[in-house]
Amino acid sequence: MTNQMITARGLTKTFRAKGQPVEAVRDVDLAVEAGELVAFLGPNGAGKSTTLRMLTTLLPPTAGEATVAGCDIRLDPAGVRRRIGYVGQGDSGGHSQRVRDELHAQGAFYGLGRRETRVRAAELVESLELGQVANRQVQSLSGGQKRRVDIALGLLHRPELLFLDEPSTGLDPHSRANLWEHIIELRRTTGTTIFLTTHYLDEADELAERVMVMDHGRVIADDTAPALKQQLGGDRVTLAFGSASDAAAAASHVGGEVHGAVVTVTAPDGDRALPRWIRGLAADGLEVTAATHRAPTLDDVFLALTGRSLREEGATPGSDEAASDEPAAA
Repeated sequence: MTNQMITARGLTKTFRAKGQPVEAVRDVDLAVEAGELVAFLGPNGAGKSTTLRMLTTLLPPTAGEATVAGCDIRLDPAGVRRRIGYVGQGDSGGHSQRVRDELHAQGAFYGLGRRETRVRAAELVESLELGQVANRQVQSLSGGQKRRVDIALGLLHRPELLFLDEPSTGLDPHSRANLWEHIIELRRTTGTTIFLTTHYLDEADELAERVMVMDHGRVIADDTAPALKQQLGGDRVTLAFGSASDAAAAASHVGGEVHGAVVTVTAPDGDRALPRWIRGLAADGLEVTAATHRAPTLDDVFLALTGRSLREEGATPGSDEAASDEPAAA
């Protein structure tokens, strides 16, 4: 028995565009333990969706190997699909179908008996607060309600592993918070492993035990969010002065970079250092007219690793990178 829910070695996907090979995913290694919630981040075109499609057997790899939920993605794709749940960016339910009918059809698709399907559907309708809309057509639901239906469809067969591809994109803040409350509670009660892609870095920071960052088809970082932020060297502190000469003099005491009358310093425990610096500078006749302190964020990590902010990519509906990391010629 193994505790690994996902193991990938040398996973590669090459397409051809205008007669030329294009590597969307290059020699990717992954390891996800059972019960983990892992956030998989990257700018549009980084290769996230291609990697996700290979792991879920929707796209065959060009090279490499992977075992997902105990099944080889090449040799036993049906076994992988039986054991995983997948919630993509589009709505999963048939728009003209009733919510409860969609859940029952999903149970039949996975070979569950009628009684087991009805019991499981009822459990999910209750836990995801879909009772008031269970007999309504999917097309009549709000965005948040549709995403909860998607989660229910992905969980109906009690998968060991749930893939979530941008599950909260396009939702308002209240619906996002509500959706994650349900996902976390279901995970707490079932121990389901979750592999998540998201453009909302606050979700990754708050929810994931581990964060992977992908760029140009490769995994370039893999660690906990606190560890990744710690690698940036500390908090960002700014000190403003009445003149550029005062700022230059202050920088000789505290270090950092001078931009006009402002000194910017990166330092561990900047919140504790700030009062000490202000007192020391005042003793030397240098008055701090304004000061700010900001702890590093995952967006800072992302910027340092990729040279761009994930916020620049835009967390908007339809921002899936599939179009950019999979050439049209494929």
